[in-house]
Amino acid sequence: MPGLRAGACINCFSARPFPKYQVLKAVKPRRESVIVCIHQVVSFRTAVSHASALIQLRGDTWFLQLLPGDGQNLVTEDVTVVEGDVATISCRVKNSDDSVIQLLNPNRQTIYFRDFRPLKDSRFQLVNFSNSELRVSLTNVSISDEGRYFCQLYTDPPQEIYTTITVLVPPRNLVIDIQKEIAVEGEEIELNCTAMASRPATTIRWFKGNKELTGKSEVEQWSDMYTVTSQLLLKVGREDDGVPVICLVDHPAVKDLQTQRYLEVMYKPQVRVSQNYPVQGLTREGEPLELTCAAFGKPQPTDMRWLRVDDEMPQHVVVSGSNLLISNLNKTDNGTYRCEASNAVGKSHADYMLFVYDTTATTEPAVHGFTQLPNSAEELDYGDLSGTGVLLNASTEALPTVQISNASIALHPDSRAGEEGAIRSVDHAVVGGVVAVVVFAMLCLLIILGRYFARHKGTYFTHEAKGADDAADADTAIINAEGGQNNSEEKKEYFI
Repeated sequence: MPGLRAGACINCFSARPFPKYQVLKAVKPRRESVIVCIHQVVSFRTAVSHASALIQLRGDTWFLQLLPGDGQNLVTEDVTVVEGDVATISCRVKNSDDSVIQLLNPNRQTIYFRDFRPLKDSRFQLVNFSNSELRVSLTNVSISDEGRYFCQLYTDPPQEIYTTITVLVPPRNLVIDIQKEIAVEGEEIELNCTAMASRPATTIRWFKGNKELTGKSEVEQWSDMYTVTSQLLLKVGREDDGVPVICLVDHPAVKDLQTQRYLEVMYKPQVRVSQNYPVQGLTREGEPLELTCAAFGKPQPTDMRWLRVDDEMPQHVVVSGSNLLISNLNKTDNGTYRCEASNAVGKSHADYMLFVYDTTATTEPAVHGFTQLPNSAEELDYGDLSGTGVLLNASTEALPTVQISNASIALHPDSRAGEEGAIRSVDHAVVGGVVAVVVFAMLCLLIILGRYFARHKGTYFTHEAKGADDAADADTAIINAEGGQNNSEEKKEYFI
């Protein structure tokens, strides 16, 4: 083959859609023949009258590509639509010269030719037609409508581009399944949230109230659909009773899709003791004392009783339901009074420490009459549920037929410091009396010791000194002494 004819070159080019590569094969073609071919193609086709040509020789093969310049160009965009909604396909032409625009479906069937619809599908409707645009809407989109749609421009050579319709399917039947409808505090329960038949696969998030939790998700694919199940393990406490657990879906086809379940948690009672009279005052001898016990739990406590810790209840104490009344306080009433309450989950109590003051006492303790002994550090994390001056003791016992949870009961801060302050506020006259007794005892001891040492002092006199006053010297004194040497055995010593 000595060369390439211009007509053969044009026919080869026009047989394929613009602007793909056109291959001109020849055995050692002459350069002049290739140049003539390119010139005729560019000048003959009005659609590419301003195009540029790229030619390259690779071995024995010439590669020819026509690049579009400022001529007509087709433009479109991909479409993403939710199942059941409306998809709009737009075929636009830049630098239009009134060429015919056509839209084809993925099966290469003509949907619209200019403003005429050959395809008998009423879901396709013409939105806009002009020399520069063909816009068509597709209503009630389904998964079967997904695919490539082709825009064609009848130029010479014809142009063609495609747009892709992607159909999103929101999840159906978003459901939370809870392992136990009613849980006991301290138990770990399992919740499962399922989002069925979505496309693409959805993401599930968990919330307890306003706090986000972490679950474990599994994805199953059925044909073109995805089913996602997320599992959440949750340890519940009394504070979770009535709190909603929310399953929230993240999916491009839907916003704010969620479902929720409210937790129902049973817990042992929480008990508090309040002092009705005297109100914030000292408990003095002869005055009355009235206490009230309140208990809250789920189920509501049915058994409530008063007792005196480590002692018998005084006979003059009157207990009426949740109230305890002592009409005439005396020192024998001192002690700790306990209110116990129980339900099907467990037992709890709160203590009141009574200290009866003298009628003359005026100093008021920091916290009067109450004490608390929490069972564990965990119980100290809960807030104050009682009124002023009321402290709770959450010591509990489980009933034999019901599981005990580890959740704690709401408590006050420990008030044993207040109890010590009450003890220190005992009448200062007692302390003064003790000091006076000690001082008096010390004075008596000093007097006795003084008399003892005084009795052991005196002067010693002997008969040896008689006559010594008249003697000139010691020898004469001895001779003149009464009785002299002969009476020496009669010398006596006296102690006064």
